[in-house]
This record gives sequence, structure tokens and C-alpha cells, in this order.
Amino acid sequence: MLLNIWATWCPPCREEMPTLDALQARLGGSDFHVLPLSIDRAGLEPVRRFYRETGIRNLDLYIAEDTRAMLAWAVVGLPTTILIDRIGRERGRLAGPAEWNSPEAVAQISALIDERKQ
Repeated sequence: MLLNIWATWCPPCREEMPTLDALQARLGGSDFHVLPLSIDRAGLEPVRRFYRETGIRNLDLYIAEDTRAMLAWAVVGLPTTILIDRIGRERGRLAGPAEWNSPEAVAQISALIDERKQ
């Protein structure tokens, strides 16, 4: 699972969301899931509106209380993305935006997915 903690009011978050959507479209399934966890205080409506405006189609909607989510995952800035393996171990963390659908990112995540199949 790739957990992405983000908010609609965060410009770098907004920029990277289409790449997360593309990653979910490419690798999503029973072996991998992108979980975008919004900490928008205004609730789901700003997230829904953002998804509509940007054409996000492959990501589900998740929202959490900002303080609780940030404390639970030791987040110090947005966006923060955490790669979690099948048994719940954190395998990687990135604070800041990334091109999640880049060949390098896809290769790294695919390698982790393939670990179980070997």
C-alpha cells in the first residue's frame, strides 16, 4: 500500500495527485493500493470537487482528522507518502511531492509487489 497524506489546500499535494491516480490505474489491484488520506478540515466536499476538477478517477476518497493522522504517522509536512508492505512494515517514506508514475517509481513499487510472488 502507498499511503499518501495530503490536503487540497497544499499546492505540491495537488500537483502530485494525478501521478498517484496514474500509479493506481497502472499497478492497483489485489497486490497494491494507493490510499490517499486527505486531512482537509472542511470534509469530503473539497476533495470530491478536486477529484472532479482534475479528472481523478482511480483513487478512492479517504479523510481523517489532520492532527490525529499526522501524529499517528509522524508526518511533519505535506505531502508525505509511506510505502507499507503486506505485513504492515514501513518500507519507505518520502516527505514532499514525487512523480509516482515515473518509470523509476513504478519499478521500485513493482519490485516490492513481486517480493511476495518469489
